[in-house]
Amino acid sequence: MALKDGGKEQWRVKTGDHLGAKAVAGAPAAGGGVVVEVREKKGPLRAAIPTMPFPLAVICLFLNTFIPGLGTFISAFAVLCGARNELISERGVCCVFWLNVAAALIQILTAVVMVGWIMSIFWGMDMVILASCRDQSLPQDV
Repeated sequence: MALKDGGKEQWRVKTGDHLGAKAVAGAPAAGGGVVVEVREKKGPLRAAIPTMPFPLAVICLFLNTFIPGLGTFISAFAVLCGARNELISERGVCCVFWLNVAAALIQILTAVVMVGWIMSIFWGMDMVILASCRDQSLPQDV
């Protein structure tokens, strides 16, 4: 809430007692507080993960699990084929494509020491999560 006090704005957010509880933005939370909004800040590589159709995201996860970086490399081409992304409006399609290629190369090169393999699996899981959120937000034909 914003309070004007002598020309100065002071922002005050009340929080509820149950921090782990889910709440809708602007709705009263448990304990009388109000949840405004929480957004995760992502780095450029992680923000470059495209939102693909669910079956393609599952295939990329499968490929990333067994051949680190391959699913991420395929997802880079999904950007060129029209997959949505947070960074495309800021940086352009080509830059997002090359960021995904760079992430795939990092996964391939560091797979020898297991870091790239684990990163590759998490990357594939992020693809599936983004795709499932995409499918839930699309209108359903009845």
